[in-house]
Amino acid sequence: MSQSYVDELLELWAASLVPLGGLPPFADFKDLFAVIDSTSLGDAPWITMKARYKGDFPPDAPSWMTTEYEISYRDTLICARHMVGNPDFAKEFDVAPYREYNASFTRRYTNLMSGDWAWEQADLIAENPMTHGAMFCPIILGSDKTTVSVATGQNDYHPLYMSLGNVWNNVRKEHRNAVVLIAFLAIPKTEKQYANDPAFRQFRRNLFHQTLSEILRPLRPAMSEPEVTQCPDGHYRRTIYGLGPYIADYMEQVVVTNVVQGWCVTCPTRRQSLEEFCEGWNIRSREHTKLLMKGFDAKTLWNDYGVVSDVEPFTDNFPRADICQLMSGDLLHQIIKGCFKDHLVDWVNDYLKIEHGEARASEIMDQIDRRITAVPHFSGLRNFKQGRDFKQWTGDDSKGLMKVYLPAVVDFIPPDMTRALSSFMEFVYLVRRSVVTEDDVGRISDCLQRYHRYREIFRTTGVRPDGFSSLPRQHSANHYPDHIRKFGAPNGLCSSITESKHIRAVKEPWRRSSKHNALGQMLRTNQRLDKLAASRVNFQARGMLEGTCLTAALKSLADDDAKPEGAEEGEEEEEEEEEEEVTNLPDGGHNEDGEVVEGPTVLGDVSLAKRRERAYPRTLDELSSHIGIPELRELVASFLYYQTNLEPLPDDLPLPPCPPLDGPIYVFHSAAATFYAPSDISGIGGMRRERIHAMPSWYRGPPRYDCVFAEKDNTLDGFLGLHAARVRLFFSFKHSGIEYPCALVHWFSPVADEPDDLTGMWVVEPDINVDGTHSYGIVHLDCILRAAHLIPVYGDAVLPPDFHPSQSLDAFRAFYVNKFADHHAHEIAY
Repeated sequence: MSQSYVDELLELWAASLVPLGGLPPFADFKDLFAVIDSTSLGDAPWITMKARYKGDFPPDAPSWMTTEYEISYRDTLICARHMVGNPDFAKEFDVAPYREYNASFTRRYTNLMSGDWAWEQADLIAENPMTHGAMFCPIILGSDKTTVSVATGQNDYHPLYMSLGNVWNNVRKEHRNAVVLIAFLAIPKTEKQYANDPAFRQFRRNLFHQTLSEILRPLRPAMSEPEVTQCPDGHYRRTIYGLGPYIADYMEQVVVTNVVQGWCVTCPTRRQSLEEFCEGWNIRSREHTKLLMKGFDAKTLWNDYGVVSDVEPFTDNFPRADICQLMSGDLLHQIIKGCFKDHLVDWVNDYLKIEHGEARASEIMDQIDRRITAVPHFSGLRNFKQGRDFKQWTGDDSKGLMKVYLPAVVDFIPPDMTRALSSFMEFVYLVRRSVVTEDDVGRISDCLQRYHRYREIFRTTGVRPDGFSSLPRQHSANHYPDHIRKFGAPNGLCSSITESKHIRAVKEPWRRSSKHNALGQMLRTNQRLDKLAASRVNFQARGMLEGTCLTAALKSLADDDAKPEGAEEGEEEEEEEEEEEVTNLPDGGHNEDGEVVEGPTVLGDVSLAKRRERAYPRTLDELSSHIGIPELRELVASFLYYQTNLEPLPDDLPLPPCPPLDGPIYVFHSAAATFYAPSDISGIGGMRRERIHAMPSWYRGPPRYDCVFAEKDNTLDGFLGLHAARVRLFFSFKHSGIEYPCALVHWFSPVADEPDDLTGMWVVEPDINVDGTHSYGIVHLDCILRAAHLIPVYGDAVLPPDFHPSQSLDAFRAFYVNKFADHHAHEIAY
């Protein structure tokens, strides 16, 4: 908020207190900021150091040699103490490495402390009598350049972030003060004629590593001698720090590891052999690199081993740290935006042009775009109104496209190309899980081997005639089984964490600044935000933020607002209905992207919306006529029979007539499914909520009737134990004093006993009666697991430009059960 808006808000606050003779707590924005600045909670002052080139100067020295570079940073030990002592992490903080196993004694990998690396580090710490028994705190670093404005002169910043490895992955992904901005690194620039000057490139690398070494220097004593620190649970422990995994995209990784661009930063595989499947190969190490430096000159190291020999890595100055073994996998830039979007999607487009020519390929790609646009709505699914043909891609765009891409292209590409896409996408969804078992690691390796086999189609069709050796991001996928075993689930160490942190720590403070010497203003804004965040956590821990000012005022007036005596219960209910009937938006405008739910952890629950719809009949026969399903009474009769009888009805006996219902029938336009989905965006305990719609008009437009997974046989795995169905109506009624929340559904059945060979997805088709009508059934909401996403099997259909997603589930006769809709759908259905 701008300073003038702060003043205006405080004036409004003061005006509201004039009749009471009171004053607001702050006079103006200066007073407000002075209070924040004086707060000691979360205080980690910014420090500025300067650096410059110290080598030999030529007669006409370029500007980069004479420029003085400023680096702003914080005391990293103070920042680490703030995070270790944050009570907000009390229930999501590991004080020791661990190995976790499921009921079948299969190893599970989740947070960083569940991996082998943290265990090995703890063993090293335990060998030293001075550090034996100390709590190990890995320091996770992440750096990534970002641009805040291109139009006003390419304003670039190079932030450095820090996190703790003890904090759980879900906390780090949501930030919650677990990712802290600790520095703005210098960005040396020069004229184009010096851009490839070896001296400039060496200076740039040395500046980066020496800067990191200086920034992390306050932590060095506490890496060898424990210090007593208060932990989130309130206990004091002897703490030993150590450098942990480094989060960065590939271009940043080559700088951090001193590896030549085009080589793998993890293993010493020769650049010419990167396309070979190399799971389990040796990784780079400090000892191996030093041996190479003793035996070869700088040119040989560069050309034959991909080693930059003229820079000392910053990790050499810290105990138990080897940067070559601390590089984590980067799901966002290596896998999602790299291998999938930049490689596979572009390769498919190139194949279409090679196979059909530019004109016909453009027509096919238009059809692919229309198919992507025609995908039925689904909670959390990005709506590509122009298909996939737009210029500026974000990570969320790439993730969204992956959910709907395969069914759109399967009919236009060779079978092995489809299998390559399917194998790779299966790999992506497995490595992005928040809990990865050793069995999953085996499946990941199988997916990679299949992908390597099927991707040869791109070579044979002329898309990649020279092969895949020049693609280190493709090669990096081979290391993910080892990354998982070392560092736990990769989604806790992904550059998407630093990318999203850019918004709050860099881009928003820059927009708030005057744009003149903006860095100092950005530092001050970040310091104030950190103090406010620390204050909020402290106030919550003291019980000072329970409720709101409004709830406190309403509580004081509770007696005046009490229900009048003699009010009829029915009248009150009718008033409530009138109050809720305020909009035609779905569920009063609930978030279509799903909602985060703050625990407790439960497997799943589906409940009707709070609002009843008034524009429906309240009797069974009238409702049947209103929705155009004459067999509704027989369906209710069958439902009640099986709800009240354990034995099935004999074939030779007719169905008993529908018994009388207790009171009216109530109709609802949606239900809320709450389920355990830790791999998706979720709250504490891994819980998530989504809306399932059954609406004749969605956002005042076409109808929306969502699909669901219903339980069939819990002894069978995956989709074999589930039904797919489309909800036609949510309703509830009472019988014999028991309320039954139900759904009227249209059933779908698999067309085969196993998933489709090409896409790996189940294919279903709607059940049709002998008279050509839809086959309906009624299920209790307890039988519904969550929403399902069906995508049409398009075949050779040509979609018109005005085809609407609401038509898809009615216009086609077969559908893929989309296992890529989200991670939870992938886990339960496959």
